[in-house]
Amino acid sequence: MQIFRHFAVSNQALALAIGNFDGMHLGHQALIKQLNGFAMAKTLTPSVMTFEPHPREFFTPQNAPARLCNLREKLEHLHAAGVQKVFVCQFNHAFSKMSADDFIAQLRQLNVKTILVGEDFKFGAKRAGSIVDFKAAGFDLISMPRVDFNAERVSSTRVRDALFSGNLSLATQLLGRHYSISGRVVHGAKRGRELGFPTANIHMRHERPALTGVYAVKLSVGELDGLHAVANLGVRPTVTGVPKLLLEVHVLDFNGDLYGQHVHVEFLHKIRDEQKFANLKALSTQIADDIIETRAFFKTLNN
Repeated sequence: MQIFRHFAVSNQALALAIGNFDGMHLGHQALIKQLNGFAMAKTLTPSVMTFEPHPREFFTPQNAPARLCNLREKLEHLHAAGVQKVFVCQFNHAFSKMSADDFIAQLRQLNVKTILVGEDFKFGAKRAGSIVDFKAAGFDLISMPRVDFNAERVSSTRVRDALFSGNLSLATQLLGRHYSISGRVVHGAKRGRELGFPTANIHMRHERPALTGVYAVKLSVGELDGLHAVANLGVRPTVTGVPKLLLEVHVLDFNGDLYGQHVHVEFLHKIRDEQKFANLKALSTQIADDIIETRAFFKTLNN
């Protein structure tokens, strides 16, 4: 899969889906499947245009939706779905001022023949452009497939709500897989090791995840797949001096070195919300209880 950080002249005719694709849920997957099928039938290259950061993060960062995935995770999902080209548009001040006509001119430069967007899609400065303008410009338009689950539309908002409420089962059904976060293991304060529970500290690329708390998870790295673990995603309120969000994972019965490695963490079961304890001894006791519950969960899962 080719990744472009800018508009480029393309010799290949493209079928292009435009959107944020946050989370790559079942609706996104159906769209990409339709994109691939149409591209194959018309001898076009299946391509995606997405935006970084999310436009709402640029305009109203305090009210922007929680991220379901970072850019690397999004690109991995798109690659797995069969997309051949991805154009990552940096959503900055200059991009926000681009007129609808200039945006259409850029699409012509990309050699776009067919566009997949939602019926309410708006583009250009002050959201002046719509699908009417795409049609007037001569692009073929394909309607976005609607995917429902339990008589409600599958959407990124619905996935976020499920994760926020701790309903991992619903989130899994909407995503078609377990919700996951990936990142590089970095050195931390080693507080967990001091408490007797060494953790892998995973660098978070965004500060507003869709879920927080303590979870039974599976960690995968390289050839090690699905290691049973317990994870804390939050700000560690019992320990002072933590400036930002942390994802800490204690892998059960594991003594290997994960520093510097890119790991994949799947969230399977919520154990509890993050909470503040009176002292480190109380925290240590609770972590031990969390591990017991995690072991019991995996035992039940395997039976």
